[in-house]
Amino acid sequence: MTDLVPILVVVVPALALVGMLLALLARTPRQAHLLALATAVPTAAGALALAATALARGGLPALRGQWYFLDGASGLMLAVIAIVGICSIAVSPAYLRTSGRRWSTAARSQSLYYAALFLFWAALLAVPIVGNLAAAWLIIEATTAASALLVAFSGRRDALEAGWKYLVLTTLGLSVALLGIIVLAISQANLGHHGLHALDWHSLRAAAHGLPRDSTLIAFVLLLAGLATKIGWAPVHNWLPDAHSEAPAPISALLSAALLPSVLLVAWRVKSILEPSVGSATTRGVFIAFGLTSILVAVPFLWRSLPWKRLLAYSSLEHMGVIGLGIGFGTPLAIAGVVLHVAGHALAKALGFYAALPLLRIDPDAAKRAPEGVVGDSPSTAAAMGVSLLTLSGLPPSPLFLSELLILLGGIAAGDALVSAIALIALALGFLGLLHALIEGVVGEHARHHRRARSRAERPIIALTAVLGSGLLALTAAGLLLPGSGFVDTLAKGAL
Repeated sequence: MTDLVPILVVVVPALALVGMLLALLARTPRQAHLLALATAVPTAAGALALAATALARGGLPALRGQWYFLDGASGLMLAVIAIVGICSIAVSPAYLRTSGRRWSTAARSQSLYYAALFLFWAALLAVPIVGNLAAAWLIIEATTAASALLVAFSGRRDALEAGWKYLVLTTLGLSVALLGIIVLAISQANLGHHGLHALDWHSLRAAAHGLPRDSTLIAFVLLLAGLATKIGWAPVHNWLPDAHSEAPAPISALLSAALLPSVLLVAWRVKSILEPSVGSATTRGVFIAFGLTSILVAVPFLWRSLPWKRLLAYSSLEHMGVIGLGIGFGTPLAIAGVVLHVAGHALAKALGFYAALPLLRIDPDAAKRAPEGVVGDSPSTAAAMGVSLLTLSGLPPSPLFLSELLILLGGIAAGDALVSAIALIALALGFLGLLHALIEGVVGEHARHHRRARSRAERPIIALTAVLGSGLLALTAAGLLLPGSGFVDTLAKGAL
């Protein structure tokens, strides 16, 4: 299978780009969806094949070529992006039928929607496997352009404002990251390493011990501060609640479940590579600071009565903080928690956003206020929302309970008991906030309580609840095997 890796790393993103071109050629809404689904299946299959190849290698060295780099972390992210991507394409017709915008049902607008979605998906699939820091930055910038169009797709004033805010703030952040890359490239040139290949992951790793500390520290801080904007870490997360709540639900799922952790993977690799030059105390401290700050900032919002998608957006802020904290701790226990958390968060958050499709059909006002008593109107929608909230809150036996436990224990093992204690209290408060949302919004009573006939928007949600819910339970079982595995040990050592 490894012989096919050089082919697959090109074919998988290329297939998504083919999907973009086919979408532009579609003449009817049905044709647009059929072409999208027909392209999405082989794209996802190829990405999952790459992911399986990377994950099956365990603790073996990464597979790399001139422009690609495939390690265990790449495999994890490819699997997440493939699953969430094909699910988002599968539920997109439900969004397009129920969006409430006359022009969004036109063939041309649907073609443009699918074209932008496939461009976004292609860029996401390329981020974990690209072997060069500068190329990774360029692809992340491409995700910004494609996803900003999708955030504003509904054409509503709030959506246009959210799309513009997202575009401006994340582009500004990535400009800061670009300055860090330039500083790093100058340092490499001073060591005699010229050209774009000097920014390959393995070239940077080989030169890390010889890089001057002061300039490398500046590059590291600029890179992390810039990427933090795209990751959605506090205090540079201002775009996140508006973009996630205004984007179409399938796009919100990709933003939260796939984009944020993909950019976080790039930040993780920067940390691993520059640590010998900058010092482990500094790199760990930056990640822990961003992670803990994000958790603390998210908690007060989780206690408020928020519209469903906005609540999920602030949950993303909390969970990106948890992942950042685990990477900062860096112990094998914490890294095992990070791996499990990325996968569990992706499935639960995607399901939560998909549940917004039937929810907003049942109760359009839920776009502006917290939902109430959903179980009385649509038990299947309430089930999807309940599975999502219970998982995101970290209630046993969800995989996020185990992942958060592993990360906190990893923090204690790393000597950061105080940080772990503060994070534990914050996560407990976040749990109470999400539990309140579950009781009041999903299973609570409602004055207009009456059951409606099942809509077409609910059909894929029933299937996704069963599939993704089963996946979450399987992750819990798999998470018990992660600590001590060669895969986790390799990630903990920062081997690239």
